[in-house]
Amino acid sequence: MEKVISCCGLNCATCEARIATLKNDDELRKITAEKWKTVYNVPDMSPEMINCTGCREEGVKLAHWSMCQIRLCANEKGFKTCGECKEIGTCSLIAPVHKSMPDALKNLMDLN
Repeated sequence: MEKVISCCGLNCATCEARIATLKNDDELRKITAEKWKTVYNVPDMSPEMINCTGCREEGVKLAHWSMCQIRLCANEKGFKTCGECKEIGTCSLIAPVHKSMPDALKNLMDLN
């Protein structure tokens, strides 16, 4: 299975937004927007907002990308991912991601 690992360890290759973007699939954009309204508590999420190639890949990004504190922190420290940071086990920024998506931490550990 293809893996495109984000700064926080999520696998962008399995992300509905990335898949919809790469396939230019408007129906998947609609489905994803509706799902994310609830899952991520973004009531104004629209299908037009679902465009992303992945935070570490060339191309379009979700609006959240420019203000993602996890990505900004990794970049500030000169890291490609949080897996390079010795503070990963105690980081309050990334802890919620790894609590809800334990595979993200495993993805980061597998990169090293």
